[in-house]
Amino acid sequence: MTNAGLSPLRGLAKLRKARTRRFSSYDRTGGNDDRLHVEPGQTVTIAEHKGAGIVTHIWVTIQCQSESYLRKAVLRAWWDGEAEPSIEAPIGDFFGMGHACTKNYASLPMQASPEDGKAFNCYFPMPFGSGMKFTITNEAEHDLLFYYYIDLELHDQLEEDLGRFHAQYRQEHPEPFDETGLTNEQVLFGGETVDASDNYVILDAAGHGHYVGVLYSVYSRRRAEVWDWYGEGDDMIFVDGEPGLSVPDGVRKPDPRIGPTAPLIEDRPESAPGANDAWPPTLHGTGTEDYFNTAWCPTQDYDAPYHGIIAAGGPNWTEPVTLYRWHIEDPVIFQKNIRVTIERGHANRRADDMSSVAFWYQAEPHKPFGPFPTVEDRVPTFRRPYHNWSAVDAGKRR
Repeated sequence: MTNAGLSPLRGLAKLRKARTRRFSSYDRTGGNDDRLHVEPGQTVTIAEHKGAGIVTHIWVTIQCQSESYLRKAVLRAWWDGEAEPSIEAPIGDFFGMGHACTKNYASLPMQASPEDGKAFNCYFPMPFGSGMKFTITNEAEHDLLFYYYIDLELHDQLEEDLGRFHAQYRQEHPEPFDETGLTNEQVLFGGETVDASDNYVILDAAGHGHYVGVLYSVYSRRRAEVWDWYGEGDDMIFVDGEPGLSVPDGVRKPDPRIGPTAPLIEDRPESAPGANDAWPPTLHGTGTEDYFNTAWCPTQDYDAPYHGIIAAGGPNWTEPVTLYRWHIEDPVIFQKNIRVTIERGHANRRADDMSSVAFWYQAEPHKPFGPFPTVEDRVPTFRRPYHNWSAVDAGKRR
């Protein structure tokens, strides 16, 4: 038996037959150069095993002289000999360091620890039945000095109902919305969304599984001097082509800032079998900050086990923003397919830089991820004062 279904504390007393093992970057000479030197353009296999097991913990820290190197180093993983990776993300974004900026935070499955959030930890269990492989690719201009642990349990075999772990990076730089003749309030709060076709897509997966969360990053390109709020975008999750639940709505009142209330949108089935676009969405939320379990246009950093704001964006939200939401107690289960989306501001009227890493478990095979963004496209569009930790500490022994 494995321990994949046990809670962290209740399961500690249960004796197991697994064998604990580790891959790491320790110095094979017995010296203290406990890191890999990954050259520009190089891909290195950091863990590979044949047989059954569960990855239980990953720790990483990196030094590099290149700016935005956390977007230029790419983590990939494969399970059970599959051709397409099940994990594919810039290493910073995978651990919650959106925009290639580091900061301390602590959630249940993911943490970034001192100093200054440069020690990355992941505790998502990652089962594999016949083998696994992890690689790191350096697309930066300078060497990566790459320190890591990958801890795992080896098993004779796994239960058949264990899904495989997946993590996919996505990003978007949409075209600006025409604000001609509109007030700031009308841009941010006016208009209607009658379908999700223009929403930002966090996840589009097919098969049987469950969505367990997202790390979501936003950077404002609107640059309004007053109230440059990036939120109000409703989360809309479409599951198995099935519409959501709703109750009669007769309590709306017009908001004088944005004009009269529009008519209610009629329920409608899928546009075609398998389109997974029935209205209303299976799960329909009320705004970006609401989906991330916060409220009232937050400007405060906050970290909790299942949700948090790693970077709040400053008093006018003009600095980088990164949030997380884990569906650990409330996974979104899908039998056939799932599409997780969020509006780009209300009614998709914002054109911010958006990026995300979605996390889910499913039975293989999974839907191929599609082309990975080029390193040029992944580099954050903003330029700001940058503390190059590796340049300051270059040559320092640990």
